[in-house]
Amino acid sequence: MKSMTGYGRATAALAGATLTVQVSSVNRKTLDLAVRLPAEWESLEAMVGEQVRKVAARGRISVVIELTGTKGAGAATWDEGEVGVALDRLAALAEAQGVVFTPTAELLWQIACAQRKGGGLPAADEAGTVVVAAVDEALRAFTAMRAREGEALLVDFLARLETLRRHIEAVAARAPLVPALQREQMLKRLREAGLELDAGDERVLREVALFADRCDVTEELTRLWSHLEQFTALLRSDGEIGRKAEFILQEVGREVNTIGSKGNDLAIARHVIELKNEVERVREQIANVE
Repeated sequence: MKSMTGYGRATAALAGATLTVQVSSVNRKTLDLAVRLPAEWESLEAMVGEQVRKVAARGRISVVIELTGTKGAGAATWDEGEVGVALDRLAALAEAQGVVFTPTAELLWQIACAQRKGGGLPAADEAGTVVVAAVDEALRAFTAMRAREGEALLVDFLARLETLRRHIEAVAARAPLVPALQREQMLKRLREAGLELDAGDERVLREVALFADRCDVTEELTRLWSHLEQFTALLRSDGEIGRKAEFILQEVGREVNTIGSKGNDLAIARHVIELKNEVERVREQIANVE
C-alpha cells in the first residue's frame, strides 16, 4: 500500500552548476502531473512525465527542476533598451487606437519575459542524461516516503477493521433474539390493553413470523463479512488499490444502512451507528491511498 502524499529531492552537478529536482504530491482521484523546468528544456518534459507514471498512478504530483549555482546558470537577462522600445510601441499603438494606456508591473514583467535572453543553460540533449538520473533519484526517495506513509495507514486500517468486526459480531449475535423479544413486547401490550392471548395463538405466531421475516438481516451480514474479507485482502495487495477500496466501502455502507433499516432493535441501532461512524473514518483515510 502506498500513500498519495510524498516528497523526494535530489541534486546533481551540471555544467558547473547545481541541478535540483523536487517531487511532491497530495491527494487526487486521478493522476494530475505538473512539471516545471527551464523553458530551454521543454523537450524533456515528456520524458520526466514517463518516469513519474512508472511509479505513481494517482495524486496531484509536482516536479520542479531548477539549475542554480555558479556562472549564473539558469539566470535570465533582459535588454532594458528592447523592453523600453516594446513598451513605447504598445503606448503608440494604444494612442493610435484611442485606448487609454496605463502600464502595470505585470505588463512590464510580461514584456521583459518575452524579451529575455538565455542564461547560458546547456542544451536539452546535453542535460538530458543528468536530468533523468536526478529525477530517478528524487522519485526513489518520493516512492519510499509514500511506502512508509502507506505502512502507517495499513496499521490504522487493520485496527479499524477489527472495530468493524466487533460491531458486526454483536449485531449477528443480537439479531436472532429480536423476534422473540418482539413477541414478548406484543403480548405485554396486549395484556396492558386488557386482551389476553396465548403465546401460541395463531394470530400471534403469524405476526411474529412476519416481523421475523422483515427484520432478518442474515443476507446483509453475509455480504458484509464478504466485503470485509475482500477489503482486507485488497489492503495487503500490490499496485493501485484506492479506487477498488472506495467501491468496496460503498457496498459496506449500503449493507450497514440496510441492517439499520431492518433491525428494529435499539441495541442493533447503536451498533449500526458505530459501524457508520467507523466506515466514514475508513472512507476518509482511503482517500489518502493510491
